Amino acid sequence: MSTIKKFQVTFDCAEPERVARFWCEVLGYVMPQPPKEFATWEDFRNAEPPEERDTWSACVDPSGEGPRLYFQRVPEGRVAKNRVHLDVRVGTGLVGAERLAVLEAECARLVALGAKHVTTLYADEENESCIPMQDIEGNEFCID
Repeated sequence: MSTIKKFQVTFDCAEPERVARFWCEVLGYVMPQPPKEFATWEDFRNAEPPEERDTWSACVDPSGEGPRLYFQRVPEGRVAKNRVHLDVRVGTGLVGAERLAVLEAECARLVALGAKHVTTLYADEENESCIPMQDIEGNEFCID
């Protein structure tokens, strides 16, 4: 039997710190502390060779429960549908109009942060409502 392992979710993006800060706001995550030999992230960046500066960023769950999110700069933009995406669980346990109201309120909050509302999928006989969205660089995610 396999043991549960910690994991991180990695995003390819153009502006790692900007995208990391967006996801901190979405999830209530925080930027991690800089490596212990540096007082600040600015000190760390200044110690790196110019070609390696600002090539990555990360954010972490302050409770230590959720996975670390890692953001790495890549030269190309997103060209196809994500094969994996995050579901941000804000409506767990809610149904019908109550669930939809919570999802719509979260959608409005995230749009104000720069996310894009793609569509609203309304409840039917099999599924509850959810709202597919895109983050500030077009990475797909859902609030459900």
